Amino acid sequence: MSALRRKLGDEYQVVSTSASGAGLPPPRAAPRGKRQRFVDKNGRCNVQHGNLGGESGRYLADLFTTLVDLKWRWNLFIFILTYTVAWLFMASMWWVIAYMRGDLNKAHDDSYTPCVANVYNFPSAFLFFIETEATIGYGYRYITDKCPEGIILFLFQSILGSIVDAFLIGCMFIKMSQPKKRAETLMFSEHAAISMRDGKLTLMFRVGNLRNSHMVSAQIRCKLLKSRQTPEGEFLPLDQLELDVGFSTGADQLFLVSPLTICHVIDAKSPFYDLSQRSMQTEQFEIVVILEGIVETTGMTCQARTSYTEDEVLWGHRFFPVISLEEGFFKVDYSQFHATFEVPTPPYSVKEQEEMLLMSSPLIAPAVSDSKERNNSVECLDGLDDVGTKLPSKLQKITGREDFPKKLLRMSSTTSEKAYSMGDLPMKLQRISSVPGNSEEKLVSKTPKMLSDPMSQSVAELPPKLQKLSGGGRLEGNLPPKLRKMNSDRFT
Repeated sequence: MSALRRKLGDEYQVVSTSASGAGLPPPRAAPRGKRQRFVDKNGRCNVQHGNLGGESGRYLADLFTTLVDLKWRWNLFIFILTYTVAWLFMASMWWVIAYMRGDLNKAHDDSYTPCVANVYNFPSAFLFFIETEATIGYGYRYITDKCPEGIILFLFQSILGSIVDAFLIGCMFIKMSQPKKRAETLMFSEHAAISMRDGKLTLMFRVGNLRNSHMVSAQIRCKLLKSRQTPEGEFLPLDQLELDVGFSTGADQLFLVSPLTICHVIDAKSPFYDLSQRSMQTEQFEIVVILEGIVETTGMTCQARTSYTEDEVLWGHRFFPVISLEEGFFKVDYSQFHATFEVPTPPYSVKEQEEMLLMSSPLIAPAVSDSKERNNSVECLDGLDDVGTKLPSKLQKITGREDFPKKLLRMSSTTSEKAYSMGDLPMKLQRISSVPGNSEEKLVSKTPKMLSDPMSQSVAELPPKLQKLSGGGRLEGNLPPKLRKMNSDRFT
């Protein structure tokens, strides 16, 4: 035996071959490796931005959003570091003023008025700054009126402290109030399922809300990520296609009080039109689900995401019901939220099912024969148009329109086509023959009367001027004698 290894995309399969091949089991496909996901099950996107070059300065331009987007450990580190540096800097400024004025050496002299009372060294200057910044005045250290530079520094300290507090405390508040934690109480089923619903092949998955608070204006969207190559030869590794989950009917607007099953009907407009149970073994795709809504308690927009790869889509499965009616309320059993069971489902794609239905339909042959008859009738009408142009010019002038013979022939051809669509009998004879109890003698006796009906119908369908000229019957009755003679000589 020899092993032939072929590379299929990012996966490998080992196919065993032998000279005889008798009595050997069929080869097994090698298990697939770990699937690289674009979006994890918890909603995190596996995307890293690199080689930004000079564009990294854009992060500093929006420093507040940059701090909010950082992880908690970095936020706490920046929070503590900023306050520590600010406190040390301002305490140093108070110590420098006391040092330049000589307050450190004359602090214990009762007759001397310092800038800040009871500041002897750097620790005492630091304590004075903390008491002033935190508005915890103990009454022991205070600014005197003999120090204008101290008053200016106090004003600067108050402004700078307010800016730092607003920036850092606001950043921490926004980060703590982000609705990301609210998204963790929105559940998605671990698998998606494909089965028949209302006579149509449908892709389904389930969503649920664990909290009693509602998601206002909840909306769900689905994206299909799949690599493809354009007719021009361009390769698209992550081409995004929209999966309709009720946008046209409004079913994508959810009232998410209890678990809901989201459905995507697979039809000719669906990207899964060619997907079958067999092709799923070789296909590679990822379905990204995005659920958005407004948190009722905070009014902030929340977004929850998940994804399903081709290995997580179960063909021929359906979700277990999770809602039951109790005494006065509906109970949701979340233990069966992810559970599915098998149901009879055709393994063919929608495209294959439509082709098999067309091949087995008995209406194809009559349709083909009808089209042939229509083509023959059109060719006959084209031939009759040439004959109509050979009528005498006087007859054409009397009719008032030179194309009258053409229209008359076309109208008469429609009635004759109806009359001889089934055999050589008119339509009324066919209806009479279909009624039981009618003998052949009755049909023959009514034949002359029926044959005159198409002519009367054709006259009734003529314009009013031509009906007056025809007099409700034949046209020869109102023609001049010369023209009657010409017509009689022509048709005899």
